[in-house]
Amino acid sequence: MSDSKDAAARHPLAMDTLVAFCASRGFIFQSSEIYGGINGFWDYGPLGVELKNNLKAVWWQRVVRERTDVVGIDSAIICHPRTWQASGHVDHFSDPMVDCRTCKRRFRADQLEGERCPEAPKKRAVTDCDLTEARDFNLMLETQVGASMDASTAAYLRPETCQPIFNDFKRVRDAARQKLPFGMGQIGKAFRNEITPRNFTFRSREFEQAEMEFFCHPKERESWFTFWRDERMRFHRDIGFDETNLRFRPHAADELAHYANAAEDVEFLFPFGWQEIEGIHDRGDWDLSRHSEYSGKDLIVTDEETKERYTPMVIETSMGVDRTALALLVNAWEEEVLEGGETRNVMRFIPALAPIKVAVLPLSKKLAEPARTLHADLARHWNVFYDEAGNIGRRYRRQDEVGTPFCATYDFDSPDDGKVTLRERDSMEQERVPLEGVVAWLRDRLETAL
Repeated sequence: MSDSKDAAARHPLAMDTLVAFCASRGFIFQSSEIYGGINGFWDYGPLGVELKNNLKAVWWQRVVRERTDVVGIDSAIICHPRTWQASGHVDHFSDPMVDCRTCKRRFRADQLEGERCPEAPKKRAVTDCDLTEARDFNLMLETQVGASMDASTAAYLRPETCQPIFNDFKRVRDAARQKLPFGMGQIGKAFRNEITPRNFTFRSREFEQAEMEFFCHPKERESWFTFWRDERMRFHRDIGFDETNLRFRPHAADELAHYANAAEDVEFLFPFGWQEIEGIHDRGDWDLSRHSEYSGKDLIVTDEETKERYTPMVIETSMGVDRTALALLVNAWEEEVLEGGETRNVMRFIPALAPIKVAVLPLSKKLAEPARTLHADLARHWNVFYDEAGNIGRRYRRQDEVGTPFCATYDFDSPDDGKVTLRERDSMEQERVPLEGVVAWLRDRLETAL
């Protein structure tokens, strides 16, 4: 079975359905939508930003805070232009591009089927597609720094977040008093002028990365590569991905960058096929050696005990935040058939990632005052939603659809018995809990370690 057929069989959710759902529920929608949008740029709404921030928080906790050998930074989006000369992006960061004179569109040459452009209707003759010769198209977005407009002021929006980490290696190592092996983690925006953005947020021109560069002795590079490869797969399983939709894909020898010793992708089975959501790479000493050469600064380290001098090797883990958030949406979506034939749409996010942790639902607007007091109490701990409009069953369904793990219903018995009904999303089971015990009850279920 081909990847596309396999994906369609495993994911009855169509991408068009997911895109419409994300827009209508405030997860993700096209940037500048009122002007017709701009291709390759997306805005995250109230639910989407919570999902994305939760994903980043879990990554930061696991990769940076829980380890004594990894520290974090937040670098500038614009680096000194020499950075991108040293990294090779100025000369080599390009895709082969062709233009179709018939439809006036631009495409990547490797995405063409024969001599027909992707916009061509099937009935169009191949001879009607007037394609130019392929030529290289640099993917970096250029900007200007300063008031003058000449070549000396040209700069680039970073196409990846790792290069500033290499720039900051010596400063951070000294300031944080780190000995090798150690790593530097960062979450931030990157920009690539993609020729053909596609598949919703999977391939965009503005995106976010969560990257960690781990510096080690040359003799330890293979063991650390294996460690981080296994650790990153464990992370993706822990955040709720179905194991049948995850796999490693080692890079073939002809895929490896000329400086790389090994590379493996963590792939997720999207409705449009298996695609990378994270890469684990053995980058060798390429980056530090090049930046040392281009900057004139010595980035060699000296072992305090043996006095050996060497350039550290780099093991990189690079997760696409937007791609992983999209995979989480695909993974969580379920159309469940209930007894009696009724269906409900459920987003089965794990509690740590759910955009809304708890919804407070008074059974009647007459109970609004004590229900809002409960909401204010819970909101000191988590992102909590308040909803008093409509049938309680419909309100439950709305929360199921956006992935809220728990609902707290304040009803007409609550003033007398001092309890609320707590409903669990997946099982739909309900339990009466004293008001003074609600925070502890929820904490036990929301703050379990991954």
